[in-house]
Amino acid sequence: MRPQPSDAPPGATAPEARPGRSRHAATRWGSPATPDRDPHPPAAGPSAPAADAARAAPPQAGPRPRARDRYFDLLRAIALFRVVFYHLMGWAWLPVVFPSMGVMFALAGNLMARSLAKRPAAAVIRGRVRRLLPPLWLLGAIGVSGMLLGGWGPEDGEAHPVGWWLHLVFWILPVSDPPYGEGLPGVHGLLGEDWTAAMGVPLWYLRAYLWFVFLSPLLLRALRAAPWPTVLAPIALSAALEYGPLSVPYWRVDSALSDMGAFGACWLLGMAHQQGVLRRVPRYAVLSLAPAVGAAGLWHALSDGLRQGHDLDDMPFAQSLWSFATVLLLLHISPAWQEWPRRLGRWDGLITLLNSRAVTIYLWHNVCIVLAESLWDHLWDVPALETHAAWLLQSPWPQLPLVWLLTALCVLCFGWTEDLAASRTPRLWPTGDPGAHRSR
Repeated sequence: MRPQPSDAPPGATAPEARPGRSRHAATRWGSPATPDRDPHPPAAGPSAPAADAARAAPPQAGPRPRARDRYFDLLRAIALFRVVFYHLMGWAWLPVVFPSMGVMFALAGNLMARSLAKRPAAAVIRGRVRRLLPPLWLLGAIGVSGMLLGGWGPEDGEAHPVGWWLHLVFWILPVSDPPYGEGLPGVHGLLGEDWTAAMGVPLWYLRAYLWFVFLSPLLLRALRAAPWPTVLAPIALSAALEYGPLSVPYWRVDSALSDMGAFGACWLLGMAHQQGVLRRVPRYAVLSLAPAVGAAGLWHALSDGLRQGHDLDDMPFAQSLWSFATVLLLLHISPAWQEWPRRLGRWDGLITLLNSRAVTIYLWHNVCIVLAESLWDHLWDVPALETHAAWLLQSPWPQLPLVWLLTALCVLCFGWTEDLAASRTPRLWPTGDPGAHRSR
């Protein structure tokens, strides 16, 4: 990976980031409901029976919200779960099995295109930014305050300490990676030394997401004019950064361009799906192109030494190819469920919860992992366990339920900010339709 200065998080993804391992980590979120007119208006007529029937009929409910695409909800829930699982386990093959970051960018691009088709660009961008920032501000208020209390500040001998304070603005509007207190000690045996990275590193996703949002009106215009050259342009950008024709000396710009190259094609595929571009591609073409591109990405990753601690997160070009191929297949076969298939109906509450609290889960799950690992380490102080069950203490599997329990507590404590940001009535545990709880 490219070295970064001390105020740079070790990652802005080349996808996700496990604290202390790589600089990327994962999502997006929610789909606004859209009204749909009643296809059966009452018939007009002067006859008495018709009038009596009209009086006896229940009143018209008015515009009804458009049904959510449950297939997209399922993909988003799987992507989010895989991100948490990967950051705990750290297995290099997990991003290959399911490239969560590419999938989440594609879903966000689809929603962005749908919104831009119905509302002015400025209003759409303002709404997307408004939904994203309040959960981040709450994380920053807690995390940055803790870092400052722990002694974080401008380094000794730093030429421009004012610049350090100005960089804290990125915790308010993350158009670049915000600094964090790297190297601070843990917190009273509860949080390990990497708790600051657990808060700062995942914000690469918010930065990349914001730039995609800002650029979406232009991307949509280019997509309509030249669909496939526009979709493939980010992969060309990633190749130029990988093989040298394009070199950017400033790490902040380099990180932004790297993530744009790695995931821009996925965002554009989501927009192309909403615009109907993918429906015009013959099935045989998709089933031929996607495996070939995916094989090229996998070959590139394997030749670069794919292993734990060095995976697709550190290989932007391989990431761009593999994510593009996977997303192309997933979107091309999209069944567009408005209701769950019978076997998936039982998971409706859980999937709805993961979708409704995706930002909160993403922002806080790394901290929950650090806390779970720190608490689990205390079991080494039990002599019987250390002597007879060292294999259990070394395994991350028993920590998985604890991580999700702590994440659920974060959902209860902090998730209400997502409702406020989306102009919904705050709820502690949203397992129902979020559109049914609008406050204004």
